[in-house]
Amino acid sequence: MRPEPSSPPAPEGGRRLLTRRDLLLLALASAVVTANAYYIHPIVALVAKDFGVSPSGIGLVPALNQIALAVGIFVLLPLGDRFSNRQLATVFAAGQFLGLMMMAFSGSFWLFVAGSTFLGFSTITPYLLPAYASKRVEPQRLGQVTATLTTGVIAGILIARVGAGWVGEHLGWRTVYYIAACVMLAITLLLPRIMEGREKSAAEGPAENYFGLVLSVIPIVRRHPEVVLSGVIQGLGFGIFLSVWLTLGLHLTSPEMGYGTDTVGYLAALALLNLMTTAPLGAWADRVGARKARFLISLVQFAGVCLLGVFGHSLWLLIIPLTLMNVVGPLIDVTGRMTFLSQSPGVRTRLMTAYIVLMFIGGGLASWGATFVYEQAGWDGTTRLALILSALLVTLSFLSMRFMGRGKT
Repeated sequence: MRPEPSSPPAPEGGRRLLTRRDLLLLALASAVVTANAYYIHPIVALVAKDFGVSPSGIGLVPALNQIALAVGIFVLLPLGDRFSNRQLATVFAAGQFLGLMMMAFSGSFWLFVAGSTFLGFSTITPYLLPAYASKRVEPQRLGQVTATLTTGVIAGILIARVGAGWVGEHLGWRTVYYIAACVMLAITLLLPRIMEGREKSAAEGPAENYFGLVLSVIPIVRRHPEVVLSGVIQGLGFGIFLSVWLTLGLHLTSPEMGYGTDTVGYLAALALLNLMTTAPLGAWADRVGARKARFLISLVQFAGVCLLGVFGHSLWLLIIPLTLMNVVGPLIDVTGRMTFLSQSPGVRTRLMTAYIVLMFIGGGLASWGATFVYEQAGWDGTTRLALILSALLVTLSFLSMRFMGRGKT
């Protein structure tokens, strides 16, 4: 994509700043490439029934997907500090397309698991884009831009979960993945037009070999230890999200509740609120400071989790805690990224690597743990697990604000 004549010069390395159009296109790409991991949420009961597996068995699908994503990020995402984000994003998007095709045409449960796992390993593009954008934006707009990309992610998750619920109920779960594969093919072809190529600066040294580049994550993280704490906090937050929504699909379609997968999708439409609240709350976090904002929103999330157990057996009352959690949940991620994306451009992708690896390890463990607990103790057991995770998140957010926020935002 050629630079627009009116684009202002960037403060770093001659790169131009993101225009509004650039940012909206990146948000759209984020939506499409993120959606693939979330189609399973409302249709999890349909897939389990079709393949004849238990709740803990179907829990392997999202669990291995998230863990494979963590592995893929560790071994692939650091390449974003040396190679063109445009080339890498396109290759990884093609990998997502292949994973979706395997899932759509799988004849056995284990082939479906393999496709989902490969899909997770290839889902690198959503995590290249924030680092790409952060190199093309003024520091004072970092929170707003990060929140805008997060809004794109939320839109993708919303469309995936609402759409998958309705399509799965009326057209079958395989149709969900047929449609997803077609959309992914389109975005794979469009990504090279959305993103710019890498501009090598004179300050860059000679290219490191692959293993040196991947292993360089370790000393960089040692120099920036807060990224580990932020990653653990986000791992807890993501784990709460997955544990609630995966088991909600099982809970609402159970004989006790008696709803269809389309109802699960309709509940997921609560994420529409995030499209209106995430960017303004990101700007609020710019003013308040990332660590203080994260602690305050973690308290709101804890309140929502507490209400899950109280209201969990009424569809209409469930809307109250789910709304609270939907509004503040994405800001835990936004504020977490703000704690390290202001560092040197040459290390941001590798800092993002450590952060996202921890996030998906937490999400993967929580995915399987929640479905296992649901099989043993039902919805009440799952809500108790979410409460424990939320209490840990509040505690770590407070410690971050208290001990790492001195003299910082």
